[in-house]
Amino acid sequence: MNRRWLGVLAAAVAAVGVVTPAANAAPAARAACPEPGPGLLRCLTTYTPPASRALASSPAGWGADDLASAYGLPATAGPDEVIGISIAYDAPNLEADLATYRAQYGLPPCTTANGCFRKVNQQGAPAPLPAADFGWALESTLDVSMVSAACPSCRILVVEGNSPGFADLAETEDTAVRLGAKVVSNSYGAREGGAALAYASHYRHPGVTVVASSGDSGFTAASYPAVLASTVAVGGTSLARDPDSPRGWAEWAWPYGGSGCSAYIAKPKWQRDTHCAKRTVADVSAVAEDVAIHFADAGGWLPASGTSASAPFVAGLIGRAGHAGVTQPADIYARAGAFTDVTTGHNDPTGGGKKCGWDYLCVAGPGYDAPTGVGVPNGLAGF
Repeated sequence: MNRRWLGVLAAAVAAVGVVTPAANAAPAARAACPEPGPGLLRCLTTYTPPASRALASSPAGWGADDLASAYGLPATAGPDEVIGISIAYDAPNLEADLATYRAQYGLPPCTTANGCFRKVNQQGAPAPLPAADFGWALESTLDVSMVSAACPSCRILVVEGNSPGFADLAETEDTAVRLGAKVVSNSYGAREGGAALAYASHYRHPGVTVVASSGDSGFTAASYPAVLASTVAVGGTSLARDPDSPRGWAEWAWPYGGSGCSAYIAKPKWQRDTHCAKRTVADVSAVAEDVAIHFADAGGWLPASGTSASAPFVAGLIGRAGHAGVTQPADIYARAGAFTDVTTGHNDPTGGGKKCGWDYLCVAGPGYDAPTGVGVPNGLAGF
């Protein structure tokens, strides 16, 4: 049983009467990036290739209009803040895929020509760009699509590293900030440890909000750079229509969304959960399952999943709220009441919560829990 149908099963348990997207894609989900070797980070995306050319010709999964409805986004466009995307390798068709996505959902064009879209190498130059890589290109496509869904008026700056090594991606972070990004999104991760944490300073910039995916391996060791106290760690949820609820949507912890208790990072003073003596991941969450993207290299439209969807979405919302660079992790907790609490589901797909002793560290419940943080966006007030 693949992740999509695990999510549907969880939805049936969590909420009666929910309606999920039509099952119009091939059943086998694939990881976009392989397990990394030492000193490397992994992109956090899975995708389902379209089963036929006909299916690839129309969106599969939750689109920008669905996300706007689910999270109560305003009709007004918002500011034109620069959202930086730190990523490895080149995505040659990125601008074209983004154009298709934005046209599909009636979003204004975001192109190099109109100054909305910019793609550079890790030193900040338009050329030479690094080598192309299928998995990381899919990740880039997911990132820019989710930023667009969250903030159609924001400008997008993609900084491509020569590799997914700690040093190269740290440089992309610095370059994004140097070129004007006030929010930087990072849809990758590695198990925290001394080698990774040596680069922690690159994810801490005054006047910049840094956002990172919490991981896609369920409850496990905390993921870097999400575990850093300077980073807004974004967990994942599953989403379904629920015509019987006032919101019109149901949401529960995505079974594969990352959470963890750090072995290295001191407990921030703004985090007050009691069963983890150090930094707990995550802080906030958003949909991480079955979002629609257009990726020409895989044939067209397909559904993608991962906290690499929820992180850039939250990054875009921070920009849209007008608080880019101001909002920091502590502010998320201070405004916890402005989020929709997620109280069902878990991120222990094989044990149902046994892995953490059915504790809040891997099971969603009222108030703060590690899989979903303080909750999911309810408009822009929390940011």
